[in-house]
Amino acid sequence: MTDKQPGAAAGRAADSSQNTETTVSNLRFTRREMLGVAGVAGLTALTSMASGAVPRTAQQRPRIAFLASYWAATRSHADWIVTKLLDGYWWEGAHKESRVEVVSVYIHQLDESQLGQKICKAKGIPIFNTVGEAITLGGEELAVDGVVIVAEHGNYRKDLQGHWLLPRWWIYSQVIKVFEQSKRSVPVFNDKHLSYNWNEAKWMFDKSRELNFPLTGGSSIPVYYREPEVELPSDTPIKHSVMLGGTADEGAIFHAIDVLQSFVERRKGGETGVRSVQSIQGSEAWKWVENNSWAARLLDAVAKRFKFEPGHFQQTPQTNICVVEYNDGTMAAVIGAREVGWTYAGEIEGQEEPTIVSMLGWPGPFDQYHASNAQPHWITEMMVTKKEPFNAERLLLSTGIVNYYMESNWENGRYAAVGRRVETPVLNMKYRTTRGAQFSTGERPPSRPYIRGFDQ
Repeated sequence: MTDKQPGAAAGRAADSSQNTETTVSNLRFTRREMLGVAGVAGLTALTSMASGAVPRTAQQRPRIAFLASYWAATRSHADWIVTKLLDGYWWEGAHKESRVEVVSVYIHQLDESQLGQKICKAKGIPIFNTVGEAITLGGEELAVDGVVIVAEHGNYRKDLQGHWLLPRWWIYSQVIKVFEQSKRSVPVFNDKHLSYNWNEAKWMFDKSRELNFPLTGGSSIPVYYREPEVELPSDTPIKHSVMLGGTADEGAIFHAIDVLQSFVERRKGGETGVRSVQSIQGSEAWKWVENNSWAARLLDAVAKRFKFEPGHFQQTPQTNICVVEYNDGTMAAVIGAREVGWTYAGEIEGQEEPTIVSMLGWPGPFDQYHASNAQPHWITEMMVTKKEPFNAERLLLSTGIVNYYMESNWENGRYAAVGRRVETPVLNMKYRTTRGAQFSTGERPPSRPYIRGFDQ
């Protein structure tokens, strides 16, 4: 394990050997600033943190360390998620007060994250120099009840295959150091996929099992509003599936693959793992659809649902497809498409018509209830109950599918539009989901200004 992070921050080389923990400027509050922000109570809490004591609120809310790569814009995942942990979220048709307390923050690209700095100052939350300090509250041992990692945006480079070298593993590895040194652990949320690198991702999952802490993460879209409001029953005899949505890059296709997995893991017999993954790009993608009639049938069914002409999607000259072959013979394809939000279509044994479920109407403009509210709800549930909201194996499997999809078009340094079929014995994982429906229901949220603690 190393303290050196793998992704490049702005102004530093991507493969810098400099220890990131010593380069971020100290933004802890002074006693005068804390008195101005939070009064004597805030000062007392900060003083207690510095001395190693662990203050508790009267409600005994779980104390959360929030660890971000970048927090500079309302469009950043860090802002979407932490705002709701601080000020509450919209769930089942109403505003819900936060049930957790964000007590510390670490921001990898701190200088770029002026928005995060302003919010933390306004809310009286200390920003620490290092990941370790953030989760020990400046002491020697673990001093929080949960960890939220959001390393989805920032000024980080991409490699030749298109992997965005975000420091998810690096931040997570620093958390694991403290867990191991403290000989105890707490629940961890990791936004989006675990890592752009399979070995890192598998290590992250394995550490959650070795140290016995709940782990969750992934996309917010599986728990977004659905039309119709249905969840597939467990043991649904799914034969084939397509998932339509934005698939332009690694981050986008992860959303689509994670939504796919949230449906197909409910098939008869449960999840059996993935046998192979293949990427097909450009005009070659539609040739693959022509040669696989089940995919063409499901595409036409979605077109009919949206009152498009048959062959509507194929009229777009180019797209990209991720073909997933499961160990039990089930087939699925994630296909880049517009005008349908994120839409799942499944061919189910014994049913004449496919099951089609759409996640539509991603909200805007950017306000308090923008984007996901269900995801912060389930983050909170895990922190309160210390139980994973869904099988963390799904997070690992979705991560692996994305990783091998990204590698499929490349072999020996050469690119091919029809990617090689990558056999994936490392994805031979089995699990059975027992969860019920978890997506948002009820009235959709109103547009409401952010609760910032300062004027915009």
